[in-house]
Amino acid sequence: MPEPYRAAVYYAPERDDPLWAAGCAWLGGDPETSVLVTQPDVPGIATATTDPRRYGFHATLKPPMRLTGTFDAFLADVEKLAHGLAPFEMQRLQVADDFGFLALLSEPSTALDELAAACVTELDAHRLPESAAERAKRAVGRTGSQVRNLERWGYPYVLEDWRFHMTLSNTGAAAGLLEPARRYFAEALGAPRSFESLATYIEPGPGESFQLVRRVRLGR
Repeated sequence: MPEPYRAAVYYAPERDDPLWAAGCAWLGGDPETSVLVTQPDVPGIATATTDPRRYGFHATLKPPMRLTGTFDAFLADVEKLAHGLAPFEMQRLQVADDFGFLALLSEPSTALDELAAACVTELDAHRLPESAAERAKRAVGRTGSQVRNLERWGYPYVLEDWRFHMTLSNTGAAAGLLEPARRYFAEALGAPRSFESLATYIEPGPGESFQLVRRVRLGR
């Protein structure tokens, strides 16, 4: 496989979890197979989901980054990290308007917080830092802790500023989709689920759709 433009570690529901099929259909694409999926019959859904469709159904753990070395070296450390972690039961997810975009949010979870923090800190040696000019541009309008996160970890919304969310719409598109999404996801969200694996995604080239290339099982 050619070296990707960027790589990331995400949470993705297991392939046999009804939430995976529901989320991929809602966004209109399966990042694991790179196949377009027919979206539910909801007015305006196609144009309201263009941004999250490109990134694929997921919750961010280690944000997308350019790599200092090879993808194989990065993947080896993802596997090492995953093998030292134990699967755990996830808290209930709910559809919500998250400051103007639609998302699946989790109830507070120490296990999720600790896992996300481990992904950020343990894999950071693979992150190629942005230039000072790029960081300054991205720092505009951020809080103090977000600026510090950006400087140290390359992304504002990590550690104490991180929270689990699975984006379901473009920014500003939540209002008209909230109730249809709650009805659509009700059955899938009613099933219990556990956190079983780290999903490694890549962006093959700048602006291309992200692909899920490896699910790395925890504790194996």
